[in-house]
Amino acid sequence: MAALNMDALELNSKPSQPKSMSKSAKFLIFATGGVGIGLSVVCASFVAPAFRRICLPYVPATPEQVSNVLKFLPSKGPKRLLDIGSGDGRIVIATAKHGIQSDGVELNPWLVWWSRLAAMREGVSSKTKFFRRDLWKFSLMPYDYVVIFGVEQMMKDLETKLVTEVPSSKVIACRFPLPTLEPLKVIEDGVNSVWFYDLSKAKTRAQES
Repeated sequence: MAALNMDALELNSKPSQPKSMSKSAKFLIFATGGVGIGLSVVCASFVAPAFRRICLPYVPATPEQVSNVLKFLPSKGPKRLLDIGSGDGRIVIATAKHGIQSDGVELNPWLVWWSRLAAMREGVSSKTKFFRRDLWKFSLMPYDYVVIFGVEQMMKDLETKLVTEVPSSKVIACRFPLPTLEPLKVIEDGVNSVWFYDLSKAKTRAQES
């Protein structure tokens, strides 16, 4: 009897063997991990600009901002426009519908592809182009109009680039004005404010004073 009791104790004291994982559970784990990796890859391109010296975050233009930009565009004449940091392409698409050949330059590849698809959907793909480029290495020289939704930290360097490359062009600045040039016209509309410059006529604030 003692031997039998010892055998029973030994059996009870052995650690239980883990149950094998079902195929469905394994599939769920792999699928969840794959989705997580995919989301990380997509989100990385949106977050990455924040690690650069001057970041241009993706903030969609409001309908009021789009409307205010259009108020400064010519109704006639062969003009060519560039939207710097074109995001989801809504400014480029709106100005193309206005009759202007419009391009966008954007570093985020997902937004570039989205913009191209949106332009096709809106029927203006023949009047639009979207470039995935670093704006500081992108030539502004072909453009009569330049639209910029910038951040305050970049406006000084951008002003220098504009004056150097397109000294006769018109500039429409949204959210933040150019730091030293005096605008010809301003639409005061809170966060939707827009500043209009004619670089061929622009004076610095020091000259005005």
